[in-house]
Formats: sequence, structure tokens, C-alpha cells
Amino acid sequence: MSEEIIPDVIVETSDVAETHENFAEKTLAELVDCFQKLSEDVERMKKSKEVEAIKSAFYKKLGKEKAEAGEPEEGKPNPFDAVEEGFKSLYADYKKERAEFNKQQEEERLKNLSMKQAVIEDLKALVEKQEDVNATFPAFREIQNRWREIGSVPVQNFRDINDSYQYYVEKFYDMVKINHDLRDLDFKKNLEAKEEFCAMAEKLAENENVIEAFKELQKLHEQWKEFGPVAKEFRDQIWERFKAATAVVNKRYQAFFENQKEQFGANLAAKEKLCERVEEIAAKEVKSSNEWNALAKNIEDIQKEWKSIGYAAKKDNQKIYDRFRAACDKFFENKRVFYSQYKDNMNENLEKKEALIAAAEELKSSTEWKKATDQFINLQKQWKEIGAVPRKKSEQLWKRFRAACDEFFAERDKNAKPENDFYGNLKAKKKLVEDIIAYEISDDVEAVKTAAKEFQAKWQEIGFVPFKEKEGINKAFKDAMAKFSDFIEKPSRGAGRGFRQQQPQSEKDVLIRKYNALQQDIDTYENNIGFFAMSKNAESLIQQMQENIDKAKAELKELEQRIRSLETEPEE
Repeated sequence: MSEEIIPDVIVETSDVAETHENFAEKTLAELVDCFQKLSEDVERMKKSKEVEAIKSAFYKKLGKEKAEAGEPEEGKPNPFDAVEEGFKSLYADYKKERAEFNKQQEEERLKNLSMKQAVIEDLKALVEKQEDVNATFPAFREIQNRWREIGSVPVQNFRDINDSYQYYVEKFYDMVKINHDLRDLDFKKNLEAKEEFCAMAEKLAENENVIEAFKELQKLHEQWKEFGPVAKEFRDQIWERFKAATAVVNKRYQAFFENQKEQFGANLAAKEKLCERVEEIAAKEVKSSNEWNALAKNIEDIQKEWKSIGYAAKKDNQKIYDRFRAACDKFFENKRVFYSQYKDNMNENLEKKEALIAAAEELKSSTEWKKATDQFINLQKQWKEIGAVPRKKSEQLWKRFRAACDEFFAERDKNAKPENDFYGNLKAKKKLVEDIIAYEISDDVEAVKTAAKEFQAKWQEIGFVPFKEKEGINKAFKDAMAKFSDFIEKPSRGAGRGFRQQQPQSEKDVLIRKYNALQQDIDTYENNIGFFAMSKNAESLIQQMQENIDKAKAELKELEQRIRSLETEPEE
């Protein structure tokens, strides 16, 4: 085969279009602005894919925002109508201009086809004349120049018209008896031109923009076909050189799209993982404001990570973005609903606490000490069970409620009757605590259990103590009775000290149990810290209670870390 019959260049195609801006993340106004700028670009007729990408993103965004906004109020215009009409007008102008451009291009290509067919007819006639070289060769040169000056033809006619031209060019060289010197000179000129094409093709292998290099290579192939043959001794050599340079550019072109495909796949996988993380967060049942804020921060971090990841393949990019956006929207909608309900709950709690304050202020002057004491204890229990109230009201409400409680208990203690010997009861309870501390645990489980029950029963038999001393003596009793915890809470475990020999607990169970006990202590401290009666010792007692709370919270935090570390350790 002659090197002039250039085979089609086989190139791996890709469904991946040249990377454009991610129009899916733009607003309607930004998309209209992008389209307006594009319509003013001198190269706009070559950017039809970008035009359609903007159009697709615009109508997807428009449909979504219409759905979110809902139907406009009766009698009011739809704010989206003007935006849509403006975009339609711009797009219609572009389509009209595009159609006219395509029409002109097609007419121009048809005209070129007709001109090239005429050139071939002239070349055919020249070959058939077989006149003297002095007459035919200048005419042949003129025909070649005319052919090169004519532009492109319709795609469906390109191969046939070029094959016909090449056929008569070769036939001219083979059949026309021209001067040997002129023939050699023509071969030399063709060789020089084709050597230059080879050098240009080899230079393209160094171009970092592989897409641009590939396009330039196609132009070189077209120009190669327009030149005649070279001397026989150079034909295979020059063609192999040009083919080798072509192969390098083609391989880089194919490798570029293979690498891009791999990168798109990696980007898609990374974005799918982010979608799963957000979907998992959005599906959580969240019950506290702090947790919502922490999760919102997580979502924001994930969104930043999303932006740092490149595009996926065109067929996947919009789908994965829609999935990610839907998961984020679901989370923030759930958060909005929570805070709406949370606000309603706080207002309900505010009304409940105001009702308790009113009841406490009405009850504080009562002299029915026993009955009123029970009622105050019940009010305090209800107060503890009510949830949060608006922060700006919380302190004010608490001070009013505590003041009513303090006033009643201070008056009660001053008017204690002999049958209500609060200080005598305090003394009795202190003595009982000393007895509990002095008691030594023996190996006789039943005896220990009996002793524990007796200590509890005696404690219940002793009456009230002064209110300001209640928390301290209760804490002392609780600490002293801690030695009986295993015997009281789990009496069915059998004999032995502590029962851990028969049913050993894991380290995690022990820590969780201690964690729960500490949490109960903190709740008790915080609930009762404000109920000390105003006295000369009140400040020191409150300070002591606060120190206990701080110490317990610190220990609680340490226990939490230890439990979590055990949860992350692999099972054996």
C-alpha cells in the first residue's frame, strides 16, 4: 500500500466530555449570567456542549426551587416565571443563531465538495491527455494548489473525495511521462514537507495537553494526504516515521482517558462514602441541642471534604451530587423540626415551673409542718423531672423556687416541737452512720444481708433532720452503706464475699456500674444544692457540695474515656 492512502486513525473514545464548570452548584442567577457571557463569546458556536450543560442545570435547579417554594399565593405572580422567560429568550436566540451557523457551515461544505469534485475532473482530464511534461506539470501544480485551498467537505463525503483525488494524483505520477529532473524535484519537495510533518508530529508527543495534541495530529494527517508521493526509496521510511509519531500521541491520548476514568472512579467511591456518612448521621435519633450542634459541625466538615474531591464521570456526577444534597437536606430539616419542637417544649416547661413556684410561694407560710414538708418534697421532685426552660428565664425561676423552699424549712426548723426533734434525729442518724462504718463484713452472707436490712430499717425509723443538714447526713449514710451494695442489690448470687468469685464481671461492666452510680450522685447534688436553709453555715455547705460535684464530674469524664477505650479494643 502507498503511504498516501492513510488509514483511519483508531482512537479509544470516552463518554467523558471535556471538564466544564460544575453548573449544578450554581444559583439560577449565576446560570443565567454564565449563559449570557457564553452567548457573547466569539467561540460560542463551538461550545454547544457547554450551552446544553447550562440549560440542563438551569431547569433542574428551577424545578427543585419551584417544588420547595410551593404554589404562590392566589393573585400573586410566580417569582420564577420571569427568570424562566428570560432564560428561554436567551436560549431561543442562541438556538436560532446556531441553526443559522450550522446551515451556513453545511452550505459551505457542500460548496467545497462541488469545488473539489471539479478539481478531480480537471485532474482526471489532465491524466488522460498525456501531453508533454512542459504543458502538463504546471497544470498539475495549479490543480494541487486549488485542492489545498478548498475547505472541508461533509463528513460522509470526506473519505471518498480524498480517495478519488489521491488515486488520480498517483496515476498522474505513474502514467504521465514527465521530465526526470522535475519529477525528482517534486519528490524532494514532497519529502521535505513530509519530514516537517514528522517533526511536528514528534513534537506533539511533548505537549502536556494531550487533547490538544491529538487534535493537531488529525490536522497533520489531513495535510499529509494533500501532498504527492516521495521517491520510492524514501516512501516506507518516511511513512514509518510519521506512523511511529502518530502512535505515541494516540497512546498518550488513550492513557489520558484511562487515567481520567480511574480518577473519576476513585472520586465517585470517595463521594459515595461521604454520602453514607451523612445518611447515617441524618438517620440518627437526636434528643439534645448539644448533640445537634456537634453533628451539624460534622456535616459541615464532610461538606468541606466533598468540595476537595474532584469530579466523577459525567454519567455519575449529577446523581452522586443529588444523593449527597438530599442527605444533607434531610439532616438540616430534621434539625429544624427538632428546634421547633424544642422551643415548644421549653415554653411548656416554663409554664410548669411557674406553676410549681406559685404552689411553693402559697405553701411557704403553712404551719402544718409535716403535711407541708411532704408537699415541698413532692414539689422538689416534680421540679427535677421537668426539662429545660429558656436560658434567660432559668436562673430567675430557680431563685424564686429556692427562696420559697428556704423560707418554709427555716421557719419549720425554728418551730420544731419535741415530737419533731430534728437535731435529735440528726444525732441519731450520725450515731447510726458510725455503727455502719464500724460493722465488719464477715463470710456469713446471710448475716451480712440481715445487718444491711436492719441498718436501712433503723434509718427509715428516724425522723427528719434540719433541712440544712439533710444532704450531708444522707451522703454519709449512702457512703457508709456502699460496703453492702453487692449483698443488697444482688442477693441471689450465693455465698462468698462480694460474690465476684462465682459470677465475675468484666472490667467494662464494673466501670459502667461505677459511672451510673456517679451520675446519680451528681443528679442528687445538683438537685439539692439550692435547698440548704439560709444560715451562717450555708455558704460553706454549698461550697462543699459544689466541690463534690466538680470532683464527681472529673471522675465521670475519666470513666467515660476508659469505657470507650475498652469498646474499641478487638475481642479475643
